[in-house]
Amino acid sequence: MPVYEYKALDKRGKTLTGIVDADSSQEARGKLREQEVYITDLSDTLSMPGKNRTAGITLFTRISPIEVSILIRQISTLLNAGIPLVEALSAVIDQIDNKGLERILSQVRESVREGRSFADSLSPHTRAFSPLMVNMIRSGESSGSLEIVLLRLADFLEQQVMTKRKIQSALIYPAVIVSIAFCILLFLMTYVVPSVTKIFSDMKQTLPIPTAVLIAISSFIRSYWWLFLLLFAAAFTGIKAYIKTEEGRIHFDQFKLKMPIFGSLYRKIAISRFSRTLGTLLKNGVPLLNSLDIVKNVVGNKLLERTIEEARTHIGEGSSIHEPLRRSGVFPPILIHMINVGEKSGTLEEMLNKVADITDNEIDTTVNTLTSLLEPFMIVGLALVVGFIVISILLPIFEINQLIH
Repeated sequence: MPVYEYKALDKRGKTLTGIVDADSSQEARGKLREQEVYITDLSDTLSMPGKNRTAGITLFTRISPIEVSILIRQISTLLNAGIPLVEALSAVIDQIDNKGLERILSQVRESVREGRSFADSLSPHTRAFSPLMVNMIRSGESSGSLEIVLLRLADFLEQQVMTKRKIQSALIYPAVIVSIAFCILLFLMTYVVPSVTKIFSDMKQTLPIPTAVLIAISSFIRSYWWLFLLLFAAAFTGIKAYIKTEEGRIHFDQFKLKMPIFGSLYRKIAISRFSRTLGTLLKNGVPLLNSLDIVKNVVGNKLLERTIEEARTHIGEGSSIHEPLRRSGVFPPILIHMINVGEKSGTLEEMLNKVADITDNEIDTTVNTLTSLLEPFMIVGLALVVGFIVISILLPIFEINQLIH
């Protein structure tokens, strides 16, 4: 059944927007007339220009992971209460504020009504529902435990969102401090310093080296600020274009894993994603090879993605899981050992989730340590720069004072 998006006016002349499902536009208009509204526009969401025909949402519609997580948890709760899937979807649709997500779920509901599985109905809408989610839901439908799988999926999505928010919130403060410090220094070097040092330049006296250096830097910034912007834009564009290539992406991902201080944090985040995602998929009955095929697109690193693909090939040929991962030299020893133990004991998914828990704790510790170290380093760095500016200005003043006396 098609889904129509409408704009209409109520009795008071207030503009209304929404969606209605009907077999034809005539039936949709009839349903809306029963609601006593005047239709100003009615369009099939799958035939509207500028929209994804499979998703029914505009390119600028944003669907956040937390919205999807809440949606999955609500459907799980309703199914657990014995409500049929179609009715559960209808109940969830009625309380969704995101119009893009509302259109998608309306199309999913109609697809389920037509006899398709829930997973098959979700699969075309890749912008909202990832292959990981679709495969877990398909596994839950096959095993008859859809509500349990949906609950686990909601827990998994919320865990991913929480980890991301922890990192972002911990790095916001240093980023704000650095931005403010940069703006202050730029103001000092382009406005304050030239005004003060102009007095010394007009005196035609030999200036101390720090003062001469400060004047030279200030003059260069004022005269060639456009060159900095041009070089930055050129470098940014060039690096971005290079990263889009296969070779550039691999080199960039290698750099992220090896860069000082933050490389270790980035590696731990990727390992946590790998372990948590693979453990969740296996726990919900998704075959190992299919799980690895999904996981390689979740880690967010081309080097790790290639390693996982090679491991998948070897496993398909009969190899164990831990051996190709160990040979790659990319994954940490603790993950290799835990996978090895999990394979031998038949508790692979539990071991993977334990590794993810351990790695998440290490991520929290690393982020807190970095945050506590960055603050004093930033303060010291800013103090050194400001101190240099102050000393450079005061030195000629002291010399003038000595000449007067």
